[in-house]
Amino acid sequence: MRSVLQRVLSAAVTTDGVERGRIGRGLCVLAGLYETDTETDLAWMAEKIANLRIFEDAQGKMNLSVRDIEGPNGAASGGADAAGILLIPNFTLAGDARKGRRPSFDLAMKPDRAGPMFDRFTDLVRHHAAPIHVATGVFRADMKLTLTNDGPVTIILDSSDV
Repeated sequence: MRSVLQRVLSAAVTTDGVERGRIGRGLCVLAGLYETDTETDLAWMAEKIANLRIFEDAQGKMNLSVRDIEGPNGAASGGADAAGILLIPNFTLAGDARKGRRPSFDLAMKPDRAGPMFDRFTDLVRHHAAPIHVATGVFRADMKLTLTNDGPVTIILDSSDV
């Protein structure tokens, strides 16, 4: 499993002009599943996302996780300005562009299996990040993502690297 984490001041996702998820300060996570991913990959990634210390403390050092920060309405409020995590399913992260000029997606998990796996991943992130608000995009939809990057701080995680 591969994820791209972006520290944001805010992020929102829409599908067909309808807002599906929004967070205030927190993490926007693009999540891609490989055909070989297992429950172990999902669990490792969920725990890492919830606890990765990439937010600055009072001394300006990256010592806080998304679970340690508060948005204007509090972490657990779930409101549009709440601190949180926005999970976006993104099969293109499993793309291989090393050869030719068009990426291959042969290694990406097939949609019939990837949908339930993304749902399971979302459940795991919610478990590890509680009480932080977790919003999601829509699997297999054409989504429009808007965000205000903070830093910018962008981290790439790959469960096959552990």
